[in-house]
Amino acid sequence: IDFDLILENIKDLNLLVGEGISEIEHTPQGARLRRPEPLPLTLYQNGIIVGNGAFRPYQHPATQQCLQDIMDGYFPSELQPRYPDGV
Repeated sequence: IDFDLILENIKDLNLLVGEGISEIEHTPQGARLRRPEPLPLTLYQNGIIVGNGAFRPYQHPATQQCLQDIMDGYFPSELQPRYPDGV
């Protein structure tokens, strides 16, 4: 697993979705600026945790697919239903 490539691509993907940019949230009193909630990815020596999910070992096929998507420069395909515009 190329951790340097994963970290580099995560930075690029974060910029793509506008990391640090606030969105306008309409409220009954008008509107306010809101920052989108990040989805943490924690990398360990023997696996990962995505968000508040369970620990996933690197040997698990879904974990391998997630990391391969990131190494290929794409958002993880498993997140597409919840985050169609990226996260």
